Amino acid sequence: MRKKIIRTHYWKLVAFSFLTGLIATLLAYSLKIITGYFEDEIFAKAAKHPVLYIFLPTIGITAIYFSRKIFFKNKQNKGIKEIYQTIDERKNELPFFKIPSHYINGLLTVMFGGSTGVEVSTVVATATVGSVTRKKAKVSKQFKIEMICAGVAAGIATLFASPLAGLLFSIEVIARKFYKTVLISCLCAVSVSWLFIHFVAHETLFDFSVYDWKIQALPFMIVLSVLSGLLAVYFTKSVIFIKEKFGNIQNNFLRVNIGALIVGLSILMFPQLFGDSYRAIPQLLSQVHQQGYSLIFTLILLAIIFLKPIVASLTLGAGGDGGVFAPSIVAGAVLGMLVAVVCNQYFHTHLIVLNFALIGAAAMLSAAIHAPFTALFLVCGLVPNGFILFIPVMLGSFVAKYTAKTFFAYTVYSYKGKKSLNVVAAINDNH
Repeated sequence: MRKKIIRTHYWKLVAFSFLTGLIATLLAYSLKIITGYFEDEIFAKAAKHPVLYIFLPTIGITAIYFSRKIFFKNKQNKGIKEIYQTIDERKNELPFFKIPSHYINGLLTVMFGGSTGVEVSTVVATATVGSVTRKKAKVSKQFKIEMICAGVAAGIATLFASPLAGLLFSIEVIARKFYKTVLISCLCAVSVSWLFIHFVAHETLFDFSVYDWKIQALPFMIVLSVLSGLLAVYFTKSVIFIKEKFGNIQNNFLRVNIGALIVGLSILMFPQLFGDSYRAIPQLLSQVHQQGYSLIFTLILLAIIFLKPIVASLTLGAGGDGGVFAPSIVAGAVLGMLVAVVCNQYFHTHLIVLNFALIGAAAMLSAAIHAPFTALFLVCGLVPNGFILFIPVMLGSFVAKYTAKTFFAYTVYSYKGKKSLNVVAAINDNH
C-alpha cells in the first residue's frame, strides 16, 4: 500500500512537471517576444529624437509604481529572494499574483529602456507557475522544490533556447543541491521546452558563428576571466550600495525619478545601455571589425563596462523589475572585446574578438550568479558552433567564479557584518 502511494506521488510529479513546463515555456516565450518587439520599436523611434532617452525609463518605472499600487495592492516583489524564502520555509508559498506582477513589471522596465533584462522576472514568474500548479493539483508538499525548479528550468531554457542551461540553472542556483527528484521534474519540464525550441523558437540570441580558437590565447583568456570576476564584485557592490541608498528615500516620486532620470541621461550618452543591451553586442563587434582600434572606441567600451552595472543598479533601486543576467552577459562581452582589442593593438596578439566576447560573457555571468555550468552551456548556445569554445569558456567560467568568491568574502558576506541569505539573492533582489 505504501509503495502504491509513493508511486502515485511520483507519477503526479512527472505529469504536472510536464504541465508546468508547458505553461512556463509559453509564458517565457511570450514575454521574450513581446518585450523584444516593443523594446526595438521604442528604441528606433527614440533614436530619431534622442532627448526621449532621458524620460523613457521614468515612464516605465512610474507605470510599474502605479500598476503595483492599483492592481497588486502595493504588494512588493523581491526577486529570487522570494524563491529561496519559499523553499527554505515549509509554510511559505509563492502567491499567484507574482506571475502577472513580474510579467508586467519586467515588460515595462525593459521596453522603456530600464537597463536590465526580463530573465529574473521570468525566473520568479515561472517558479510561481510551478508552485501554484503543485498546490492546485495537490502534488505532495515534499515536491515543492521540484515543481518550482521545473518552472524555472523551462523558463530559462526557452529564453535562451538552451534546455541544458535551464536544467543546470535550476539545480545550481535554485535548488542549490542535487536531488534525484529535482532532476526528474526538470527533465520533464525542459523536454517540453526542447520540443518548443526545436519546432518554433530555434534561433540563437546572436547570429554570428564561432570558427576556431588558438591555445596561444589561453593566458589572455585567464586574464580576462580574472577581470570578469572582479567586475562581478563591482556589480554586486553597486547593486547593494545603490539599493540601500534608494531604500532610504521615503518619497516615492523622488526615488522613482532620481534613479530613472540618471538612467535616461546615461542612455542619452551611450544608447547601447538601453534595455537589456543585447542589440549592442553585434553592433560593437561590427565596429571592431570595420574600424579596428581607436582611442575613442576603446573609451566607449570602457564606459559601457563600468556604466552597465551602475545603470542596472539604478534601474532596480528606482523600482524596476529585473536582475543581473542580461547586464552580466553584456558587461562581460564588452570587457572581452576590450581585452582583445587592446591586446591586439599593443601586444600584436591577433586574438579573435568574438571568442573573447563570449568568454567574457560566460565568465561574468558565472561570477555574478555563482553558476559556472549554467554560464558554460548558456553562452556556448548563444551562437551557432558555440561549443567549439567549450574548453576556454569552461576555464573562464570557473576562474571568474573563484576570483569573485574570494573577493565576495570582503564585500557581500561581510557587508555591515551580516551574511547574506545568498549572493544570488543579494544581487537579484529587485525591489
